[in-house]
Amino acid sequence: MFITPAYAQAAGGAGSLFSSLIPFVLIFGIMWVLLIRPQQKKAKEHRNMIENLRRGDQIITAGGVIGKVVKVKDDGEVEVEIADGVKIRVVRATVTNVLSKTEPAASE
Repeated sequence: MFITPAYAQAAGGAGSLFSSLIPFVLIFGIMWVLLIRPQQKKAKEHRNMIENLRRGDQIITAGGVIGKVVKVKDDGEVEVEIADGVKIRVVRATVTNVLSKTEPAASE
């Protein structure tokens, strides 16, 4: 019986490494376009909406409370009037939508 030495097959080289990485790059690209980028855009719009809250804006909170902004505080809170004489404090981040926007006072 003859025993022949087993030689390791030559590796495919850089070509096979590159071709095996292409599907991962494509999957990441598709995930970026379909999931990550729209979510970042939505977060940026929400951040801009919260920063531009003014007195008199009618808002909806995450809890479903609809009210009118009475006072915008610097510490991340908004005072909202939900009925005549009934005011609540709400964290700015919980504001989900601005129903009606008040125009800034005209400067003459």
